[in-house]
Amino acid sequence: MKQILINSGAAVPENVPIPKLEKDTVLVKTIYSCISPGTEINGLQDSGKGLIKQVMEDPSKINKAFTKLRNKGIAGTLNIIKKETKKKDKPSGYSLSGIVIDKGEEVTDYDIGDRVTVSGGGIANHAEYVVTPKNLITKIPKNVSFQDASTVTIGAIALQGVRRADLRIGEYCAIIGSGVLGLLTLQILKAAGIYVVVIEPDPKRLKIAEEIGADLILNPNEDSYVEDVVNWTNYHGVDAVIFTAATSSNEPLSKAFQICRKKGKVVLVGISGMEIARKDIYPKELDFLISTSYGPGRYDKNYEEKGVDYPYSYVRWTENRNMQEYLNLIQDKKINLEKIVDEIYPIEQAEKAFESFSKDIRPLLVLLQYASPKIDNSECFKIPTSKVVIKTKKNIGKSIINIGLIGCGNFAQNIHLPNIKKLSNKFNIYAIMDKMGSKGKSVAKEYNANYVTSDFDDIINDKNIDLVMITTRHDSHGQYILAALKADKNVFVEKPLCTTKKELNEIEKFYKNTEDYPLLMVGFNRRFSKYSKEIKNCTKKRINPLFIHYRMNAGYIPLDSWVHENGGRIIGEACHIIDLMTFFTESKIKSISYENLSPKTNYFSSTDNKSIILKYSDGSIATIEYFACGNKKFPKEYMEIHYDEKTITMNDYRSLKSYGINLKNIGTKKSDKGHIEELERLYDSIIGNNSEWPIDFWDIVQTTEITLLISDA
Repeated sequence: MKQILINSGAAVPENVPIPKLEKDTVLVKTIYSCISPGTEINGLQDSGKGLIKQVMEDPSKINKAFTKLRNKGIAGTLNIIKKETKKKDKPSGYSLSGIVIDKGEEVTDYDIGDRVTVSGGGIANHAEYVVTPKNLITKIPKNVSFQDASTVTIGAIALQGVRRADLRIGEYCAIIGSGVLGLLTLQILKAAGIYVVVIEPDPKRLKIAEEIGADLILNPNEDSYVEDVVNWTNYHGVDAVIFTAATSSNEPLSKAFQICRKKGKVVLVGISGMEIARKDIYPKELDFLISTSYGPGRYDKNYEEKGVDYPYSYVRWTENRNMQEYLNLIQDKKINLEKIVDEIYPIEQAEKAFESFSKDIRPLLVLLQYASPKIDNSECFKIPTSKVVIKTKKNIGKSIINIGLIGCGNFAQNIHLPNIKKLSNKFNIYAIMDKMGSKGKSVAKEYNANYVTSDFDDIINDKNIDLVMITTRHDSHGQYILAALKADKNVFVEKPLCTTKKELNEIEKFYKNTEDYPLLMVGFNRRFSKYSKEIKNCTKKRINPLFIHYRMNAGYIPLDSWVHENGGRIIGEACHIIDLMTFFTESKIKSISYENLSPKTNYFSSTDNKSIILKYSDGSIATIEYFACGNKKFPKEYMEIHYDEKTITMNDYRSLKSYGINLKNIGTKKSDKGHIEELERLYDSIIGNNSEWPIDFWDIVQTTEITLLISDA
């Protein structure tokens, strides 16, 4: 499918895989999408700026860089800066209209063929097809065109600004700025019986405001508008100001306060300089309100991504209900977009459409068209292939392992992919699968993959792929592993192995019933670190059991983050430590006990603040403190091992100290946790240089069982 991607200051149509349909989402074929003249154009311009200019415009980036220097070192910080400033293909768009052509099994509110709108950055992209959760989609009323409906997001933003103003019939409102947001706000206010003055320096836009119903128009370059507004309201001032302009100046906001009546309010929908003078707000006891985009639900992952709605009785107007009402206003002819939509470009001319905003006379609103609005054509419902070829098949040596990468998240891009590139004599990124095709294609191009897809079957059915590498979110690991193993593919899965006992049982069952089985490795990288190996060289000569203490200062993560789901951080991260303990003891766990912290507030959780004691069959004891209540400046990981009157300490995989025994003098400026070493070990096992798995299957199962047990408790 074609999708608009922003790259180095240009908007270019690219061929990318269709996004993956999930069980609770809807697949929509786009008819029109709407280009935001503010957010998107600013993003386009920023993408063409160099690093120095970005820092000059946002000095806070300097402080962020110093923080990274402390934590990551010079080389690590430079790596991050390069990645963050690299002109990657970025999706754009947040408002569109289209037709439902497929839906997940859990979707009941929409049917194939429904005319719909879709909202949301990262969801309603400028693309021929999008996948959306249920709270970001709504049906188009019968008498509303696809063209008008494609403006639904901007309309919902305008409507939410009016709701924040909370005006009554016969009250007065001023709108500062008559761009598209201002003109939509004007029409909504007039439909609600409000007297409206529009303040705008552009004569053309001011004229449009007058034609569509403004009671008074004022040009700040020509009029003394503070006095004029006060005079127009019988010397009281307006009940509210809705600020829809975009400016870095402080003056327009100051004037907004000055034209308010006592106890009036100013609602910021647009952008303004934020230096507020006390004299402007204090004498009148004014309210200054912020309008958060489309309405309640915006920036709430539970609402937007998981489809958890707010109760109608308690939150009357949500993001989705604002979308519906905006479309109703168009249907009832309370909103007319004829004078607001300037031009419509076919998707092939997207670059020209975006460039139109750089002209001296900027358009108010521009639409992109992808297909005919006629939905009786059966071609509309043909779903395109999920696979996009990047380049022709490579000729590589038999000793090179072809990888099919599943998931292009931050960890894969920051850790695994750069390491695989360093090991290009051993590994080759052959194909990439990601549910968001644009991200997958960007990574595929960077690492010279043969193709990118959003369909997992393309990977496991490809005979050229030797290893499936899974780096998706934790809850998907189990199903991907089983499907890949059954397709006779070797598997490397970034921890954890899986998140449920049922999935673990199925994986165990597979290996019990299979003789010539593929290799399975979990990314428990700590055991492959040079620090762990040096410790093991000493402890394997021990006479008595080990007494191990391990501290992981995991750091606080907000409780609404996905990492707390599906078993949480014990399954997702503490598994590293449990695996490492078994690596040192080479023994099975005999008993386990654990205690949770009991926080007095809801800021911290007991689930990621635990003390664990493991007793091994060889007599060793390992105590693990995994906590999120510590300070982030304190080192993350620390270990002590005591045995035979000897002691070894390891500080954050940066240094070792020994007492009563001689160790190699190892030291690194940044934490060296064995990520590249685990790949080297994996390679040796796959090609037969080492007949044993990198981690024994019983060991992988034991670690997973323990984390599931602790997490369930």
